[in-house]
Amino acid sequence: MSPATIEKISGLIAVMLIAVFVLGLAESISTGAAGFWGGFPFWVICFAVLTLIVYDFWDTCLRKK
Repeated sequence: MSPATIEKISGLIAVMLIAVFVLGLAESISTGAAGFWGGFPFWVICFAVLTLIVYDFWDTCLRKK
C-alpha cells in the first residue's frame, strides 16, 4: 500500500474513534443528572470540535494540493 492510502485509512479510523468517544460522552452527560438542556452546551461544543476534526482530515488527507 502506498503511504497516502495508509494515511487516509488511519485518519478515517481516528476520526471515527474520536467521534464515537465524544458523542458517547455527550450522550451520557445528557441522559445523566444534567438532562438534555444541561448537556446541550456540551453537544454544541462537540459538534463544533467534530466539524474541525473532519475539516482537518479532509485538508490533510483528501484535498488535492
